[in-house]
Amino acid sequence: MGICYIVSAGDMYGDIPPINSDDLLIAADAGYLHLQKLNVEPQILLGDFDSMDEPECRDLIRYPVMKDDTDTMLAIKLGFEKGYDEFVIYGALGGERTDHTVANIQSLAYIAQSGGKGTLIGKNEKFTVIKDSEIILESDVNKTFSVFAYGGNAEGVTIEGSLFDVENVELSPLFPLGVSNKFKNNNVKISVESGYLLVVYSL
Repeated sequence: MGICYIVSAGDMYGDIPPINSDDLLIAADAGYLHLQKLNVEPQILLGDFDSMDEPECRDLIRYPVMKDDTDTMLAIKLGFEKGYDEFVIYGALGGERTDHTVANIQSLAYIAQSGGKGTLIGKNEKFTVIKDSEIILESDVNKTFSVFAYGGNAEGVTIEGSLFDVENVELSPLFPLGVSNKFKNNNVKISVESGYLLVVYSL
């Protein structure tokens, strides 16, 4: 499978990359407006359309306003249903609704819990969450990254290739010990034996 790209209604940073034949592009509600500005048509448009008029789209899925899931989460669940396990999400940070930013970060944890990989695209930075696994980040030397325990203690955390390497430490969600580390090399390896890590890194 390819990548499931989702465009939500928060601040939009960067352009959508070329969509390959095995990729899926979903517009979550007013995220459709971002795609209109880029002259890009989504394969699927979904949402409750409480923040915009319902547009015409070849594959539109309407949900009731009174629902448990955000439009972004609905798009993620739909992506999983269609067999995707890698998600790249635009328009999920910033904007007038900071509560949606928090919700979208929580959605990264949902993706990790479900065995997938999720990334939120911000302004010169990316957000991701890993669970009981590892990730290799790529960026320039001296670029910043931060690692936070998420949803509970993160045990067996190891960081290699950074200014402040650590081995087999425990991070708590009650203290931001992992904030503002830096790339010592172009690659940084981060792993956690048990628990969730929220990783934020500069591009």
